[in-house]
Amino acid sequence: MGTIIVLIVLAIIIALIIRSMVKDKKAGKSLQCGGDCSKCGGHCH
Repeated sequence: MGTIIVLIVLAIIIALIIRSMVKDKKAGKSLQCGGDCSKCGGHCH
């Protein structure tokens, strides 16, 4: 029973991370520099 609960919790955490990454990508943010070109040397252009 404990294994199932741990798997469910991990699945929820992974789903939230993926959702956040998809949301950032749709907002135009890069996974490499976070969309802040001043921090990555302007390579976002």
